[in-house]
Amino acid sequence: MTYRPAKRGFAARPSDPEHWIKSPGRATAERPGYTARLTIDITPELRGRIKIAAFERGVTVADMLRDLLAREFPEPEGDQP
Repeated sequence: MTYRPAKRGFAARPSDPEHWIKSPGRATAERPGYTARLTIDITPELRGRIKIAAFERGVTVADMLRDLLAREFPEPEGDQP
């Protein structure tokens, strides 16, 4: 009989989630550097206003929201965690 490793289930959790999340295989070539997906629930009306604002500014919704979040939550300065 040959050795067969145990199959991981479809929804099995990785043994080291931090390593799995930051693994290079999860980033795509068209995105510069490491990025992570963020999902939020908003009303259809707000979604529409966001899409219109992005269109009027000539940018994608993702780029516009990345810039907004970066302005609102800047990198900490110094040795702060």
